[in-house]
Amino acid sequence: MQKLARAVIGTNNMDNCSRYCQAPATAGLFRTVGYGGDSGSIRDIENAGLVLIIGSNTAEAHPVLATRVKQAHKLRGQKLVVADLRKHEMAERADLFFKPKPGTDLVWLSAIARYILDNGLEKKDFLTQWVNGLEEYKKSLEPFTMEFAAKTCGLTIELLKQVAHMIVEADGVCILWAMGITQHSMGSDASTAISNLLLVTGNYMRTGTGAYPLRGHNNVQGAGDHGAAPNVLPGYQSVHDPEVRARFEAGWKVNLPSSKGLDNHQMIDAIHAGKLKAMYIFGEEIALVDSNANFVQDGLAKLEFFVAQDVFFSKTCEFADVILPASPSLEKEGTFTSTERRIQRLYQVLEPLGESRPDWRIIQDVANHLGANWNYQHPSEIYDEIASLTPLFAGVTYERMEGYKSLQWPVAPDGTDQPLLYTKEFAMPGGKARLFPLAMSRPTDPTDQEFDLHLNNGRILEHFHEGNMTYRSKGIREKVPGTWVEVSPELAKERGVQSGTWVQLISRYGKLRVRALVTERVTAKELYMPMNSSESPVNLLTSSYTDAVTNTPAYKEASVRMVVLDDIGNSPLPKVNSRFGHPTPQRGVEVERKWKRIDYEMPKGEPVPHGEPIHAAPKGQGVNGDR
Repeated sequence: MQKLARAVIGTNNMDNCSRYCQAPATAGLFRTVGYGGDSGSIRDIENAGLVLIIGSNTAEAHPVLATRVKQAHKLRGQKLVVADLRKHEMAERADLFFKPKPGTDLVWLSAIARYILDNGLEKKDFLTQWVNGLEEYKKSLEPFTMEFAAKTCGLTIELLKQVAHMIVEADGVCILWAMGITQHSMGSDASTAISNLLLVTGNYMRTGTGAYPLRGHNNVQGAGDHGAAPNVLPGYQSVHDPEVRARFEAGWKVNLPSSKGLDNHQMIDAIHAGKLKAMYIFGEEIALVDSNANFVQDGLAKLEFFVAQDVFFSKTCEFADVILPASPSLEKEGTFTSTERRIQRLYQVLEPLGESRPDWRIIQDVANHLGANWNYQHPSEIYDEIASLTPLFAGVTYERMEGYKSLQWPVAPDGTDQPLLYTKEFAMPGGKARLFPLAMSRPTDPTDQEFDLHLNNGRILEHFHEGNMTYRSKGIREKVPGTWVEVSPELAKERGVQSGTWVQLISRYGKLRVRALVTERVTAKELYMPMNSSESPVNLLTSSYTDAVTNTPAYKEASVRMVVLDDIGNSPLPKVNSRFGHPTPQRGVEVERKWKRIDYEMPKGEPVPHGEPIHAAPKGQGVNGDR
């Protein structure tokens, strides 16, 4: 797709969905350590002495990775600290859980870094050998005193000191973060503050350490890695670099545009300004997932020509002049790149349905109808071309990924990959990391007397985003048939709300109707609404404010007022939903407890364990499944 934009159409107006989530994390890591991806693998997270999770509902948004953290915490003594607005599952499991005020993570992270430096607790040898910019960084920390952080973030000085000492004393620290950090107007700076803190404490260059921005889409890392952005070609090679452009121009036999293009956010503004007339989108529900959805949909309606390519008909497709039916993942071959930079080969299992086709075939035909002469016969040929032009992927081939093998970039020409980054040096000039100075910034769209409630939003376990795919599964739909807004018990009591009460949420940008769910996961005047609805999408309420560096929408900075309606229905969550359960984490399968039960009967011929007596149950009264 990015080759179609640049080599055929002649524009760098090209972007992908990482603009909506983790572009600020990539920016923060580029500023400080050089690569815009996780420092290591999931295995390296397991090896940490302490895991700090900030702004991530990891158990629901990243459930597979979360199981590794749970195991390490439960079985290996790993410490777990969680900073979040909601008391989700990982917060309940944590050794320490605290709730900073919305949009203040940059402040407490910087204050902890200053406290560590002021008290001589930093890793001096590491900083001397591997890090530049210490003195300038120290000066930038002057405003971030413990007293200022405590007042600004709504935390105590004692708690901040406790977190600082836990980090310093741990044998390796991994920091995991997601959209609770990145989807703010200071998302890039907060991500940078995380990496700064890791550098100050020497938590890079070995297993059990590092920065882990958690990617939520199945291939969002790959989209960013492979040049689907307005300023970079594949492998994060700048469009402004003449040598890079010359290499791609020679490989593609075309002249390429040399100036940065428009990103997703800027494209919508350009439509309203009458400067952008046509758009081609594939696999992106921009009408619902972009912020300030009313503004976005008004823009899509103004396009003179709009092409949408997707596996199902979506809200975005309603605005399209042409809809191209694409194939889902099991009906095509290709690669996915996961959150740990792991490139995995995907094999076709089923034939495409109807007139749908794999994306690469559709895009190739579009390119050739526009005058190109592409002749790819298989996605492996496309990747061979990428590898030949991109040092980051130089050794990636489909043959090396056969049999479900995988490669974690960067991959050398001989196929050697790097599961753990920065073992020898940082990907920065001179091989040294850089402490990046930061300044204070405040959230946009603040609460006031009229819009007195802060609205948080995010993913849930059962549905993926707005649910265009997952609502088609009957079993998932039965567990979570619709969306809701979480209301704290104290706010519910004050406003006369119960689970099932219909409310109207009104922001400065839109309004919607939704049922309330009263829960202790939120407190005071904090609301939380999942993304899982195309009928009442939360982005009808969000603004057009963005991160100052990347233009990632500030989804988490939203203020609303709540109007309680005279309509009470059933709870939006059926009682069969796991959220009503009471998880009891235990250390593996505790079979000894089962052996001691009065109704347990040992299987015939099996020895009595540890010489302990087994209580024989009366015939016919054994417990199902215990034999």
